[in-house]
Amino acid sequence: MHVELDGRLVIAHLTVARFAIHFETPGVPPARRSRTLLATMSVPISYPDPARGDEAMRSWRWRDAVPAMVAALAVAAGSAALGVVAGLGWAAVAPRALLEMTGPGAAALVNPETTAFIAADVAFCLVCLAGGVISGALGYLLAVRKHGPLAMAGLLAGALAATFVARWVGEQSGLAEFRHLLATLPAGARLRDSLRLGATGALGFWVLAAGVVAGGLELLTSPGRHRASKMTPVVRHMDGPASEGAGSID
Repeated sequence: MHVELDGRLVIAHLTVARFAIHFETPGVPPARRSRTLLATMSVPISYPDPARGDEAMRSWRWRDAVPAMVAALAVAAGSAALGVVAGLGWAAVAPRALLEMTGPGAAALVNPETTAFIAADVAFCLVCLAGGVISGALGYLLAVRKHGPLAMAGLLAGALAATFVARWVGEQSGLAEFRHLLATLPAGARLRDSLRLGATGALGFWVLAAGVVAGGLELLTSPGRHRASKMTPVVRHMDGPASEGAGSID
């Protein structure tokens, strides 16, 4: 029985050795032989290096910054030009106080309780609101929707410039004629006062209206973009090359 059992053990060992030699991978050292069925699974796989954040930012600057700056300057210039029209409109609709000549080059109010000055300030506020709505809508449709924050900054800067332009144009309208009449009319003659803005706080109405209109249009027309930006996952890349993490499957 011992001889027969030893013979069976020898036959079993020879069978296992032949099986191992049959599946032996040529060209692979014994210490690096793969214990898997596929010899190629032990070969390291190299991956390309991931894109760096500074490279993406640099490409964005060169590709998008110049058109965005041009759009911002164009929006600012257009808003300032609209301020000229607003100033002429303010000079046309604003009431002016009635004055009476009291002496050479001097005049006084006919009605000290006149509301012409308040009405002129209200008219300026309404003109600025209308100009802000127009410039905000056009600026968003033509520039902000495509170029984003830089165009929005140009829109707000142009709105502020348009406010001062409108004020200067309105106050200069008819000023030369008023000074001529004030210097030449005799005592007792009446004339209309020049236009002046008393409420300096009205200078912010144009900027406010333009910002609200442009921002509201952005939220109404592109709600999905803001929702997607909040849900975008943050991907972090390793500092080392990708080949360092690749290894063999033994």
